[in-house]
Amino acid sequence: MWVTREEALKYGLSFPDTYQDAPFHDPNWQLVRYKGNKKAFLWTYEKDGYINLNIKVNPDKAFFWRDLYASVKPGYHQNKDHWNTIILDGSIPDKDIRLMIAESYDLISDSPSKRIYEAVKKIPYGHVATYGRIAELAGDIKMARAVGNALHKNPDPDNIPCFRVVNSKGELSGEFAFGGVGAQAKLLEAEGIEVKDGKVDLEKYIWNG
Repeated sequence: MWVTREEALKYGLSFPDTYQDAPFHDPNWQLVRYKGNKKAFLWTYEKDGYINLNIKVNPDKAFFWRDLYASVKPGYHQNKDHWNTIILDGSIPDKDIRLMIAESYDLISDSPSKRIYEAVKKIPYGHVATYGRIAELAGDIKMARAVGNALHKNPDPDNIPCFRVVNSKGELSGEFAFGGVGAQAKLLEAEGIEVKDGKVDLEKYIWNG
């Protein structure tokens, strides 16, 4: 059973793009942050003789963990709906502590761009999806423009097939970000998708997820 700060910090730092921080100039407060947005997903501090961990939690699961373990409390000094405090008194199995920290990391490291890229990855070979549908799959149907911006900055075009995204009329991007004019049509045609006058037939090729 975990009882030390070192065990918690070591696990927190095992996640990608994380770093340790002590922002309050108080060695009792040691945090692990996600580099992408500098948000902390793991707070560690000693209180009442025990090491405590503050972790972010989905409000739907906050009470699940509190009901399961007496040593999981509403977040100390934080929003009680979105944060829990884990008291490392030896009563909680390591696997569940790790799971709660992992869930906190997932919540903190999430971003609209990340959700957009994950949605685009799901578009099957030989199909297309609209900006609006990708926005909806990424959690906010109103951010279709954000989809376009994210795809223009696609960090991994080999694995994130942004060429399969078209507008609501089936029209291609005039200036495709990865390859220039005509590149999107060539990539789609290589997958058997017919492009006519800069458009694809949505009824034939659309994927709605």
